[in-house]
Amino acid sequence: MNKELQINKEDVIKNIRYLNLLAEQYPTINSASTEIINLKAILNLPKGTEHFITDVHGENEALKHILKNASGVIKRKLDDIFGETLRESDKRSLATLIYYPEQKLDIILEQEENVDDWYRITLYRLIELCRTVSLKYTRSKVRKALPKEFSYIIEELLHEHQNKEDKDAYYKEIIKTIIDIDKARDFIIALSNLIQRLVIDRLHIIGDIFDRGPGADIILDTLEKYHSVDIQWGNHDILWMGAASGSRACVANVLRISAKYANLGTLEDGYGINLLPLATFAIEYYKDDPCERFIPTFECSREYSKKEAVLISKMHKAISVIQFKLEGEIIERRKEFKMEDRLILNNINFSNGKLELEGEEYELIDSFFPTIDKDNPYRLTIEEEELINKLTHSFINSEKLNRHIRFLFAKGSMYLKFNCNLLYHGCIPLDEEGDFKSVEIDGGVYRGKDLLDKFDTLAREGYFNKDDNERKSYGMDIMWYLWIGQNSPLFGKNKMTTFERYFLKDKKTHKEEKNYYYKYRDEEFLCDNIAAEFGIKGENYHIINGHVPVEGIKGESPIKANGKLLVIDGGFSKSYQEKTGIAGYTLIYNSFGLLLVSHEPFESTEKAIKEETDILSSRVILETAKLRQRVRDTDIGVELNEQISDLNMLLYAYKNGLIKEKSK
Repeated sequence: MNKELQINKEDVIKNIRYLNLLAEQYPTINSASTEIINLKAILNLPKGTEHFITDVHGENEALKHILKNASGVIKRKLDDIFGETLRESDKRSLATLIYYPEQKLDIILEQEENVDDWYRITLYRLIELCRTVSLKYTRSKVRKALPKEFSYIIEELLHEHQNKEDKDAYYKEIIKTIIDIDKARDFIIALSNLIQRLVIDRLHIIGDIFDRGPGADIILDTLEKYHSVDIQWGNHDILWMGAASGSRACVANVLRISAKYANLGTLEDGYGINLLPLATFAIEYYKDDPCERFIPTFECSREYSKKEAVLISKMHKAISVIQFKLEGEIIERRKEFKMEDRLILNNINFSNGKLELEGEEYELIDSFFPTIDKDNPYRLTIEEEELINKLTHSFINSEKLNRHIRFLFAKGSMYLKFNCNLLYHGCIPLDEEGDFKSVEIDGGVYRGKDLLDKFDTLAREGYFNKDDNERKSYGMDIMWYLWIGQNSPLFGKNKMTTFERYFLKDKKTHKEEKNYYYKYRDEEFLCDNIAAEFGIKGENYHIINGHVPVEGIKGESPIKANGKLLVIDGGFSKSYQEKTGIAGYTLIYNSFGLLLVSHEPFESTEKAIKEETDILSSRVILETAKLRQRVRDTDIGVELNEQISDLNMLLYAYKNGLIKEKSK
């Protein structure tokens, strides 16, 4: 029986206003019927491939390479298609061409003696690969991905296998003409970019784009252009979001971390933040201070002279002291944060250079504080006030930074439910018993999903609310709390011991206790509770997060709770690679199942192009689907079925005279 015959007339009448609007798009029985046929066909296509990456921390070259090679998917496709018919060196060269077509073409064309012959062979190979990776999509979807300049020609070539004998000369002439009119180079670039586009259907970035590495701004430029991406905010992301909102404490933290990792280029060159006022201030107040505890960690690619390193050290200390003062202001005005134990400056004995902490006294490694008033240690000096206001003004008015932050708000959130997977960066705060922890915030008590939803709303208020200064101020303080607070899902620890690490030698004072989530995250009951809390049904769900690097070098596995929870922070950031033993994980979820891919360190884009070196990757098959998953098994499938239901109601309305067909 046709579905439209099973439709309840009362339901149609109840939705008649909506159906009249739908009739504008599908004005006839034939147009509505055609769309139903199209949507039902799409439901039976294989699901698109999803790509999960986390904690990239400014490592733009490594991330861009992994996006270009799709975590090794393109190389595996070349192996599948060309098998033993191509030498490994030829497949390696072809892969590099696909990843970096413009740069690689320059090198190849200088070396090739018979350029036209190379063009012809390469075009046929790229078309064959492009045809294979496009098979799981509708022609309409592939058409939308095609570069406008060559869309018609590429579409013709992709369907060469149909009526091949009749059109063999036709296709050969297309290839010959492309070469003859000197368009082969542009065509190869277009095909390479299309292949990169088609091998990944959706990209998930599970937090921490910013800090440590040199290219967070470059990463966000790349993601802005990516065809389909979502972002789950990390604690480092929310810090920059707070800084762009105007939170002075977030600004100070961003500057401190940038100085710590000698990554001032992202601020100055990437976002146009003027650091001269900070440098001038630091030279004046810390001129004779060696600032030994503030010597930066040189992780970024730029080379610094000894003189520059000394200046950065002074800037590092100057902004750190300002940060501690600003954080004290927030703690004092937001009693509900319950962070009074972090008011450490109150406990310094400036006469003997010691600090009282949790009932014990410790000697300060560095007791030179020229801007701290011992009677009112959290008060900014006039010069500090002017400095932080200037710096904050630069953040608020950086056009590029705010474009990137608006992108993070538009494409990002505290968590995401997608295709029976729950994605979040850090944790779900738990109490000692493993239950969702109740947290007092904004005059209410929240836990579990409600807590994350509340934080999401408040963060957006902190950035976008221009009419209510009190709500904006509270939202900005919440963004700082999400960076550092003990009940922050993005931080997941009881405190951030920044002051202790700089000024106290005893490492027991540096310890930060993790939330109970990390105690229970290997237990299936917790994962089941979290899945139920977030409305994820069925047994084949996964929780996917990052934040805490998996110490694979010590035998730790990223697979928790019998595969229900996957922690895919494998150390994109160079500072973590000694702990992890690798240079990052990515997760691939295609129609056949789940694959976890671990990566070796990426040396450089230049070496990848010239020497055709790829990131060495190892795959672990986590799950294999019993039946190949189709679009109907995904969230998009649910949406398409709803559209089909609506169209069936429209057909019923047409056939029963409730809505008249529009004239053609």
